[in-house]
Amino acid sequence: MNRYMITTDNNADLPESYIQEKGLGVMSLSYTIDGETYERGHELPVAEFYAKMRAGSLPTTAQVNPEDAKSVFLELLKEHQCDLLHIAFSSGLSGSYNSARIAARELAEEYPDHKVVVIDSLCASLGEGLLVHKAWCNRENGMSLEENAAWIEDHKLNLVHNFTVDDLFHLHRGGRVSKTAAILGTMINLKPILHVDNEGHLILLSKVRGRKKSLIALVDSMEKQMGSLRDQNDIVFISHGDCQEEAQFVADLVSERFGIGSFLINYVGPTIGAHSGPGTMALFYLGEYR
Repeated sequence: MNRYMITTDNNADLPESYIQEKGLGVMSLSYTIDGETYERGHELPVAEFYAKMRAGSLPTTAQVNPEDAKSVFLELLKEHQCDLLHIAFSSGLSGSYNSARIAARELAEEYPDHKVVVIDSLCASLGEGLLVHKAWCNRENGMSLEENAAWIEDHKLNLVHNFTVDDLFHLHRGGRVSKTAAILGTMINLKPILHVDNEGHLILLSKVRGRKKSLIALVDSMEKQMGSLRDQNDIVFISHGDCQEEAQFVADLVSERFGIGSFLINYVGPTIGAHSGPGTMALFYLGEYR
């Protein structure tokens, strides 16, 4: 087995403890709120970030540029002296994948003895995180870099992302719903059910009335989409926009309905949360289709 390191970016929303335990490399997208810019290593506590959003602050985000991506890769190559398998945030939502691809191409010319393979995950948040987790397990089970990269390409569209938001205005600000739809939806307590499609874009699936119904709808969709891959869901990932109790409610529903007992639950990080807002709830698992 050729030796290699798995890397990703902070939009995978993996806990820092997981990153350290698994020995992952991470490049950082940044965000700015109340005039200050934050990134990995200089971070605002996530609960404080959401408190600022609830108080009316409007954060902005920035993608990784090719120079920053190259710097991260180069540091890891020098430190670890091994090949890199980088799983990037969806190209349908950010230019960070393209920046990583450009950086890898330049490094291939400068460091021909080392490979940097960059994959467009077409995933976001802990959907991207779950794909990273599967890739790490594959490596631990003996897959070579090339075999693992091929497996990811073959299976990444089986990473189902279903989520709901509590406040339609954050989606309106990001261009996902019209202002009229946001106003009317808020007035009658409509909650959208969205997913990440096969091109890695956020797409509206349906709307339900009421928060609890929207959480149940996430689990209803899971039952339909798992199909023949049901037994492969040994762990389910859940991310939330500062609503831990509701995340546990969703986990309990999944456990009760499908007998799944292993979960990774974490915040939707600020660089995605800036666009989805407080109260976001997202459920990630393997399914026959997205």
